Amino acid sequence: MAAPNIVNVTAIYGKTSGLAVTTSATAIVSNAAGSNKVLKINALYCSNVSASNGWVTVDVFKNAATAFDIAYQITVPTNATLDVLSQSIYLEENDSIRLTANANTTIEAVCSYEDISS
Repeated sequence: MAAPNIVNVTAIYGKTSGLAVTTSATAIVSNAAGSNKVLKINALYCSNVSASNGWVTVDVFKNAATAFDIAYQITVPTNATLDVLSQSIYLEENDSIRLTANANTTIEAVCSYEDISS
């Protein structure tokens, strides 16, 4: 399981994914084991669509085993949007970005990324 050399790519596809965030950690983007791809995450936005303040936790789930927090219980005020990433990050094979919210109907997320393969 190795990410492809991104100097010698054969394809780059721009993609966008959305998620209604719940109280269980759920992936918005996953790079499957054995995919021979690397995913470049360019943007991740979390919007509060409820009438009360909410929070969101975002983690990178490495090798489908260990979570590393990017943002931990960050408050997203009513009618506001949180820009989670200040720079791009890469997901190697068997990695994903997961989100968790304090309530099931509070936060919606949108992620823009590049699917890179060799």
